Amino acid sequence: MSTTAPTVLLSHHLKALRLPVFLREHEKIGLHCAKAKQDYAQYLLQLCELELIEREKRGSERRIREAGFPVVKTLDSYDFAALASLNKKLVLELSRCEYLGQRENVLLVGNSGTGKTHIAIALGLAACQQGYKVSFFTTAGLITQLMEARDDRLLLRLRKHLVIVDEFGYVPFSKTGAELLFEFFSERYERGSVMVTTNLPFDQWTEVLGSERLTGALLDRLTHRVHILEMNGPSYRFKESVRRHGKNLNLPPSEGHSSPNPDAEDNDS
Repeated sequence: MSTTAPTVLLSHHLKALRLPVFLREHEKIGLHCAKAKQDYAQYLLQLCELELIEREKRGSERRIREAGFPVVKTLDSYDFAALASLNKKLVLELSRCEYLGQRENVLLVGNSGTGKTHIAIALGLAACQQGYKVSFFTTAGLITQLMEARDDRLLLRLRKHLVIVDEFGYVPFSKTGAELLFEFFSERYERGSVMVTTNLPFDQWTEVLGSERLTGALLDRLTHRVHILEMNGPSYRFKESVRRHGKNLNLPPSEGHSSPNPDAEDNDS
């Protein structure tokens, strides 16, 4: 018979079983249950619930870290009143993440400075918190990774992720880059959701993809099962710059009133 104290053995076993909340809380919960005259089933139930809550929290934090968000943004911090064109009801509906189970896509379309990246990150954050894996890329960064992968490992790794592709259309692609991007979206068609932010209307996508045929085929896949958030309006960044500096900032109309020198934390497309 072991002469080791039961509390020492219990601590050892709980560490081996990777039950840190059990290890940390079992004495306190035991005392509470004894005073409340609760039985062993209620005691174990409380410990299990605490352990599950802690695991969900750690899992959510890990998914957020691994998503690669440039900053963390939430829907609570977005000023919906500043952009009348944005369908707030649809945004809140998307935050429930039902579209991920349906393998549907989300396109955020509008001029610069209206918070497309902010909304995309916030929806990605909501997905992480609800147990989904997310990967965030700028379009240029995704193309670079596709070029460097040289095999299907990246596609396989991302197959069960929500993939957010930011800043589509800011710079033209090379022929190889456009073809790799098309292959990526084609591989995900009806297999996994993608979210794309762009400042280009659909009829201008040929300008960056370089091929009408490729553009048509890509849009056909992206828009088959899609939710479109239209985000045209005055630049939020520009208004923030005016508020901060307390003076008028004059920008060319063609720039959509985007801020000439936005702070990094507000750099939402």
